[in-house]
Amino acid sequence: MAKEAEIKSWNTSKLGLRIGADALAASAAGVLVAPIITMIDKGIIENASGRNTLGDSLKSSLKELVSRPHRFLGSKPFALIYMLYFGTYFTANSIDTASSTMSRDPFTSTTAGTSKFVATSTSNLALCLYKDNRFTQLFGSTGPSRPVPLPTFALFTVRDCLTIFASFNLPPLFAPTFEKHMGEQVKRYVGAASVAQFVTPAAVQIVSTPLHLLGLDLYNREGVRWQDRASRVARDWVKSAFARMGRIIPAFGVGGVVNTKVRRELMGRLE
Repeated sequence: MAKEAEIKSWNTSKLGLRIGADALAASAAGVLVAPIITMIDKGIIENASGRNTLGDSLKSSLKELVSRPHRFLGSKPFALIYMLYFGTYFTANSIDTASSTMSRDPFTSTTAGTSKFVATSTSNLALCLYKDNRFTQLFGSTGPSRPVPLPTFALFTVRDCLTIFASFNLPPLFAPTFEKHMGEQVKRYVGAASVAQFVTPAAVQIVSTPLHLLGLDLYNREGVRWQDRASRVARDWVKSAFARMGRIIPAFGVGGVVNTKVRRELMGRLE
């Protein structure tokens, strides 16, 4: 009886519309960030495999986006990236909606607890591993396409866990600290939460990029000594880290801010 009473106390008002708002916010963020992330991911993998340099790959992708946008936006790589970030944002939004429903908090409320980390990590990992598998086969080694080895998947998994934790759980924790150290002039133009949303996922790429490069090298070069692999990772670390920051900032910085603001605006209209 107590459990039934608790369920009846949930705030399910306009729940269908709230889920729709979660999906619209996730879609807006996904469409916004997918083009640049598609180009960067393709460039990093082609550079690691030796198929192309990072700069030339980015130029080629940008040229296609500008001259043949329909072809770029209708391509499999773009669809894979959009699927990844729509799924990740929608999962995070759904957890917030479920939390506000059960706790009767305002529609616009968000959470930063363990359940959100586990759900978003699981969603992002599943989608990202599928995306990485396809991207590695599409743009990796110049030889025949082959299955991505298990150690590569394991390294990609750790890489993504670090990024998700820094993107969805650390910003709410670091925002008060940024608030204390931000000048009043800066606060007028950008909030501490937005600054934290940009800084934390970008900073973690310094640590996660070597894992990404090692995973790619395990696929691209079989039977190579670990000293040679370490040398290759060290060679590409700096430029790849900056490139990954360039994709993470839109993915979980710009995209995260857009997703949060669009969701808050839509939820505010529903309340």
